[in-house]
Amino acid sequence: MPGMILVETKASVVSAGTERMIVELARKSLLGKAQARPDLVKKVIDTAKKEGIAATFQKVQGKLDNPIPLGYSCAGIVRQVGMNVERFQSGDYVACGGANYATHAEYNLVPQNLCVSVPRMRNGDTLPFEEAAFATVGAIALQGVRQADLLLGENVCVIGLGLLGQLTVQLCKANGCRVIGCDIDANKLLMGQKLGIHDVCLTGELEGRIQRFTRGVGADAVIITASTKGNELIALAGEISRMKGRVVAVGLIGLDVPRDIYYKKELDLRLSMSYGPGRYDVEYEERGHDYPLPYVRWTEQRNMEAFLDLVAAGAVNASALISHRYRFEDALSVYKMITGGKEASLGVILQYEVKPEPTRIIFPQKQLEGTGALRLGVIGAGNFAKSVLLPRLKKNSAVSFRGIVTAKGATAKTVGEKFGFSYCSENVDEVLSDKEINTVMIATRHNLHGTLVKKALEEGKNVFVEKPLCLTEAELNDIIVGYSMQGTHESASPFLMVGFNRRFSPFIQRVREIVKNRSIPLVASYRINAGLIPKNSWVQDPVEGGGRVIGEVCHFIDTMRFLFGTSVRSVQAKCIQTCNMGQTSHDSVSATLSYEDGSLANILYYAQGNKQYPKEKLEIACDDQTIVIDDYRTMEVYGSKKERKRGAQDKGFDAEIEALVNTVIKGGLPPITFSEIIETTLVTFAINDALNTGETVSISEKYQGILDSRQ
Repeated sequence: MPGMILVETKASVVSAGTERMIVELARKSLLGKAQARPDLVKKVIDTAKKEGIAATFQKVQGKLDNPIPLGYSCAGIVRQVGMNVERFQSGDYVACGGANYATHAEYNLVPQNLCVSVPRMRNGDTLPFEEAAFATVGAIALQGVRQADLLLGENVCVIGLGLLGQLTVQLCKANGCRVIGCDIDANKLLMGQKLGIHDVCLTGELEGRIQRFTRGVGADAVIITASTKGNELIALAGEISRMKGRVVAVGLIGLDVPRDIYYKKELDLRLSMSYGPGRYDVEYEERGHDYPLPYVRWTEQRNMEAFLDLVAAGAVNASALISHRYRFEDALSVYKMITGGKEASLGVILQYEVKPEPTRIIFPQKQLEGTGALRLGVIGAGNFAKSVLLPRLKKNSAVSFRGIVTAKGATAKTVGEKFGFSYCSENVDEVLSDKEINTVMIATRHNLHGTLVKKALEEGKNVFVEKPLCLTEAELNDIIVGYSMQGTHESASPFLMVGFNRRFSPFIQRVREIVKNRSIPLVASYRINAGLIPKNSWVQDPVEGGGRVIGEVCHFIDTMRFLFGTSVRSVQAKCIQTCNMGQTSHDSVSATLSYEDGSLANILYYAQGNKQYPKEKLEIACDDQTIVIDDYRTMEVYGSKKERKRGAQDKGFDAEIEALVNTVIKGGLPPITFSEIIETTLVTFAINDALNTGETVSISEKYQGILDSRQ
């Protein structure tokens, strides 16, 4: 993948506090999880009001089934690099950081900005992997120290002498400060003394001890590296600070600040954001856009580098903090230890041995279910696939689940076991080359759709790809060539289907019946209250997601194509103009489509609406009739033959999956013709072109070459 590095892990650090919290949350009941995250409960309730309890329950289950990879700090050897990676090459020794990237796994796929080279020590040897694996934890400690703005000779108090606190103590010492540390665990005080801390005490004795340590002045800076739900530590930090001192919160603590203490001393309270600047910024972490060094001297990557330089120089002793070493195969013993609380631990290292990598994991025979004629292979299993597509396929006895591939092995294994697949893998070719698989479902991020569709067609598979079909004209041309080489055209063996589910809705099917024998052109208005997607989301990225016109508006273009039964002739489009940095202008679009038979449709797609307002409304007029579909819950026909239908929201997912299965088993024409799929894709391209140029785009003139090639 572009900008990514494949790393063979040699050592990883278990962050006992963070990982214990994740494990304990995972063990909670559904009610317990709800109590722990009340902010998410409100979102669930709002979704249930709009989409119904059953659909919401499936979505929640899909979210809860997401495996959370443990670990975020490791070191190893680069085995492969993706495009646009210049700083690293195969064989380099690197330290890696980042939740969901630098996990406890034999191999990790890590963005380049979350990797740093392992430095050499004074004797010329490369820093051992065990010590290099502390890079991310060390960067967290270093960012906290940077936030404290320490000066040579200042008195610093570190509250909490766990792994993060012990590293913070050493960094403060390396900065020329006098350090006192406290904790509720006497064993951690002893460790602090061994590492040369100037003074230690139990937390309950700190207020008295700080006066002696600072000669009655109070601490210049207090760095809180402990974690607690209450506010007692933020209050304690205020009590022991000098006038105009600094308090830095690194650990997860309550932040109900006692105003009287902080006001009268005019204290400076600062928060430390994990590894440093760049953290939680998708552009930096995932897309590899670095901050200019003259303006942001210390990013998370540069913090990792600086910390390892200090370890290599001997200014920070990471090896002394290692209390346990385990083989990766014995990782379960580690979590029994840190959740049991019976054995003291500090730095726990997992060690990895080189093993031949299996290309697939075959599940136990009892997991195998279904002997249906549709033998399914799945590439990609995000929330939509898990909550909408796979449960519906699972209900159909004609479907047997063969192989599943996802970007992360943990997801493939979890989803594979849940739905009864025969095997899982991280290698796409495992599914594409499997002769037992006759149908491939592609539900990856959008930038992979075009390439995977082409490869699956070349392997002679039936293809169901979640929208969109592809992102570029070049990809579309490749798909047309690949489809034509199969000699399929409008036959169904094999065939291509895109996840345009709305045309399968009972309401849309009924409208098609009403208007198919019309005597005059149709006029239609389709309003979509789409909701805001953050500007830094992968969906908005032109390379990875393609934007919402290609990724989502295609749904409504296809619905109109199905209802009108004729092709789009030309496209006009306008978008809003906004200075709001949190929005993209192309998220709120008005597109006017003119059809070959003289029909006219307007698609009004916007992001600024209230999420409690219904999402979709379609109005169609012809032959003295007006038809209104309101959010796929009601349909009304106004005219000589009145009609009114009401029911649970049905956007056509069930019928869509049924059509897919029936076509694979029984043959016949594809559920959506290849020509219509190509036309819909071209119209999305045309809308973007119209938005960029301000001109009316003629489909036949603009895309004549592509239209000719599909014949």
